Amino acid sequence: MSGIPARQHAVASGAVAAVGAAVCYASFTQEPAEAYLFPRIVSSIFLVLALWTFAKALLGRSRVGAGLSAQTLRNIAPGLAVALIHIFWGAETLGFYASSAVSFLVMLAVYDPAPHSEVGSWIRRLAVAAVYTAAMYGLFAALLKVYTPRGIFI
Repeated sequence: MSGIPARQHAVASGAVAAVGAAVCYASFTQEPAEAYLFPRIVSSIFLVLALWTFAKALLGRSRVGAGLSAQTLRNIAPGLAVALIHIFWGAETLGFYASSAVSFLVMLAVYDPAPHSEVGSWIRRLAVAAVYTAAMYGLFAALLKVYTPRGIFI
């Protein structure tokens, strides 16, 4: 493995594998067990795929592009900040659905190229955030019949 893009891929995939291991561990150590069946299945699959990607990166068998430029990192930084705030503070403080709606709306405001000065673009953003939140509720509460997510480490 040589070059900055290959090292970036190994570091990033290693970080994802570490997060996957932490989430998988958390899902298998929580009670009541029946409430964590779906998270256990998803986190186990996620961990296997993350470890596979990490191993491929370490062995130099991953197809990597040019890596992340400084401009790309600046572009994704606001979304990453919103996601981290949602995961580590918002979901627990505001509740999962309210925090998800606010986070999604903020990401739309940051990344949607529609003008911020037009009322119509804000109505569309609010509508998309509402549909997103309703879909999350439908997925977790109605379809899967699992407990509402409460944050990553709870």
